[in-house]
Amino acid sequence: MMISDVLSKAGRKKPRKRVGRGIGSGSGKTAARGHKGMGQHSTERATAMAEGGQMPLFRRLPKRGFSNAQFRTEYQVVNVGKLQERFDDGTHVTAKLLEERGLIHDANKPVKVLGTGDLTKKLTVEVTVYSASAAKKITEAGGQAKVADA
Repeated sequence: MMISDVLSKAGRKKPRKRVGRGIGSGSGKTAARGHKGMGQHSTERATAMAEGGQMPLFRRLPKRGFSNAQFRTEYQVVNVGKLQERFDDGTHVTAKLLEERGLIHDANKPVKVLGTGDLTKKLTVEVTVYSASAAKKITEAGGQAKVADA
């Protein structure tokens, strides 16, 4: 026998609280929002940065230095080992072809080939940038590492 068989199903699901339906309901007038202050309004919430008149933390801390984050180039990375797996010997590999094979997300963004893995196939690879080891592995396998226009 289960405990759920013993208990009555009545009263198991509580109905939602209907607020603002007159004094007799028990939650009329202020509709359970209390008196005064921002909490009583549906709009106008205090922001996370508001500290009640105290000088906010982000204004108290000094601003120093420079961040290059907004100017850096984000490369889509492909390893030579993946080129070995996905392409046949003698293929001309471009960003468009890499996107079709699912190695990168967007052919219009810059692509960088890294040297992780082994390459034995003769491939002509045309992407934005190569690591030194990747370029070396491609040329040693008899292929070409061409730099595409960014």
